[in-house]
Formats: sequence, C-alpha cells, structure tokens
Amino acid sequence: MSLTSVNPATGLVLKSYLEMTPDEAAGVVEAVQAGFIGWRDTPFSLRQEVLIQAASSLRLRRADFAALMVLEMGKPIREAEAEIDKCAWACEYFAGQAEEGLRDEWVATETRKSYIRYEPLGVILAIMPWNFPFWQFFRFAAPALMAGNTVLLKHAPNVTGCALAIESIFQGMDGPKGLVRALLVSEDLTDSLMKHPGIRGVTLTGSTRSGRVVASRAGEALKKTVLELGGSDPCLILEDADLERAAESCVASRLINNGQSCIAAKRFIAHEGVARIFEELVVRKMAAQTMGDPMDRGVTLGPLARQDLRDHLDGQVKESVALGAQVVLGAQLPKGPGFYYPPTVLKNISPGMPAYREEFFGPVAALFTAETEDEMVRLANDTPFGLGAAVFTRDVERGEKLALRLEAGCVFVNTFVKSDPRLPFGGVKASGYGRELSRFGIREFVNVKTVVVA
Repeated sequence: MSLTSVNPATGLVLKSYLEMTPDEAAGVVEAVQAGFIGWRDTPFSLRQEVLIQAASSLRLRRADFAALMVLEMGKPIREAEAEIDKCAWACEYFAGQAEEGLRDEWVATETRKSYIRYEPLGVILAIMPWNFPFWQFFRFAAPALMAGNTVLLKHAPNVTGCALAIESIFQGMDGPKGLVRALLVSEDLTDSLMKHPGIRGVTLTGSTRSGRVVASRAGEALKKTVLELGGSDPCLILEDADLERAAESCVASRLINNGQSCIAAKRFIAHEGVARIFEELVVRKMAAQTMGDPMDRGVTLGPLARQDLRDHLDGQVKESVALGAQVVLGAQLPKGPGFYYPPTVLKNISPGMPAYREEFFGPVAALFTAETEDEMVRLANDTPFGLGAAVFTRDVERGEKLALRLEAGCVFVNTFVKSDPRLPFGGVKASGYGRELSRFGIREFVNVKTVVVA
C-alpha cells in the first residue's frame, strides 16, 4: 500500500510513499524508545539547545517548508510562511519557559521534606491532521520535548512530505537522535500501535469522530490522551459593536487556511438591530476575496485540501439549502481543475440543517439573527462543540461578562480566536479535552510525582 500526496490546486499526484510494514513501524518505535532513555535525564540546557536548533532550521528552510505545505494541502503561500514563523516562535518560547513550568514544587507539611516533581512519561504518539501540518505538530511537540518526552508523528497521508520534512529537522541536527520520528502507516496499524507498551501517551488533533476512536483505543490500553477536536465557533455581534471591525475579523477568521480551521469563526450571530448592515459588510468582504493558485502572493483563497472534503462541504451546503437556508453568496462549484470552493454566505438557518448543527470545514459563513443577548448566548451554546467563541462590542466590560456565559475553551473579545504559545488552548464538549500550549501544555504529558521524606 502507498500514501499519496495530491496537489489540491491541480488534482495531480505529487508523490506516493510506501507504507511501513508492521516490522518497520516497530523498529521506529524502538528507536524513539531508545532515544527517550537518554533524553529523559538530559539537563534543560541541552533540551533548550535542541529547540533553538529546530527554530533555526525552520527559519533557514522557511521557503521550502512553506512551498511544501502549499503543494500538499493548498493554503496560500503567505499563510504557509506565517505558519513556519509561528512554529519557530513556539520552539523558542518553550525553550525559555519550560524549565520554570517543570520546576520541583516544595510543599510545607509535617514531614522533613515534601515536594512535587514533574517527570516525562516517555514516547508520545502524535496523530496529526493535514490543515496546519507544521504548527499542529510543533505546538504539541515543543513542550512535550522540553518535558523530556520523545515523539512519534503519524501525520495525515496527504501531507506525508511535511511529516518527513519535520522528521528531518530533528534527525539532521547536532545532538541526540531518536527524538522525533515519522510513522508512514495506515489507520489500522496506528490502532495497533496505540497498544504498544513502549508508547505511553497519545495526542490527536482531528475530527470528533476520530477523537472517539482514539479515546477508545487508547483507553483500552490505559494511555494518557489529549484530544483537540472540531469546532463550530460562534461570533456574537452586539448592537453596539464596531461593525466594520467585527465584519473584518469574522471574515478573516472564517477564511484562514481556506476556511479549514477548527477555530475559525463559523456562525455569525448578530443582534437584529445591526444584522442587515453586518450582513452587507460580510458579503462585501467575502466577495472581495481572490481565489486561485495558492502559490500566487495575490491570492487570498486557495483550494480545499482534498476532493472528498470539497464534496462533503458542497453536500452540507446543498442539504441546508434544500431544508430552507438561503444562499446570499457563492455555493456554486467553479469549473476547472483543483478542489476549489467559493466564498459562501448562508442565512435563514434553523435547527436540523447541517449549517446549524455541523462543522463546516471550508469558506462558508452561516448568518444568524437574535433579538436579545440571552438569545445570542442560547444560539452560541446550542452546538455539540465548545472550542472557541468571540464577542464584539464597544462595551468591553459587557463583552467580558458575556464571555463567561459561553461554553468554550477560549473566548476572545473584539478579535478572532487564535492560538498563542503563551495561552492554553483546547475545548470542551465534543471539541475534546486536555490543553496544549502555555504551562498547561507543558504539564500534559508528565508524571506528577509526589515525593515525601519523613
């Protein structure tokens, strides 16, 4: 069997990679286990050097890595370059912060000595998606490596080239080997690897369906898991909002990565007093996008990553329209090669429609209107997901109070949701559990050991 990478802008095959046999995959696991034996006891100064080297390599090879992402999954080149920059920043940030977050904590008790120690778990299997091929790996791996763990990367098949590029960063540097290795394996073999005694934890970024499977498989083997799953983030536009700013932020968030982001703004909930003007602004900004070759620096919207993803999104839109949703903009598949989908705006959305209950992974905005603040909150929370949310209002205190009523892992006031190495990231409900980034991410894959000396 082979793993195939297809250029979503053309539909043409880029390259095929042979899957590893079970014996080959086991050999990779053993290599990373061996790497852990030496890595777990290394001083923080050496771990810092490794992450600083990784950051340097990312910056040195920025153009090549960004172009590879564009070719394999279609994001605009400017966004791909920014993704590499963010990965380098994360490496540098955790190189500087992890030691403080993992320092022994002394506790005053009646004994001679009591303290809490943070020790690495071991080999962590990272099952990663295609939409942010570098960032979603590094936001997990940078703190996990600083904590003394080693990492196996099982990437989405369509970004296998990115997986091997990430592996090359660590395999090619001076210093310890076996810290990060890529697994070119099928889903079936991934399932069996989760039971491997040498793998001590699993992290997944992916769909809610995949999260349930991984949680079940890892749970059977009693492996620690962190799940960062889908989202259907609401943006609440209050009657006193700066509508130009709100529309700009909402559209920018909705279209990041060609609309294929778990934390993208997907449901725009506007107060009825400003809904018409807000709709006009959103439609104007969505219609102004330039769709085309993602390698072109003037392009703001590239193709979806795979044909099946475009077909699924188109089916969701068509079903919503058949059930009564109104198309304000877009919703027509373009002719020609590639897996493009146009900027689309829907309104008159009601429960039972895909546009109401499902995550739309593409450049489709769903407009809602509410009469009161309470109704806005009800609509925002009426979803199985709970990843992010945003509130737009000139009354910042009001916005902050409203943020506390929203069922989400992160809420931003007067800007769109974005991940930041300094802040914890993760969701509630069907958006998963556990946290990445910040000191919380540093401590996800550690043994919190209590030591007492009488």
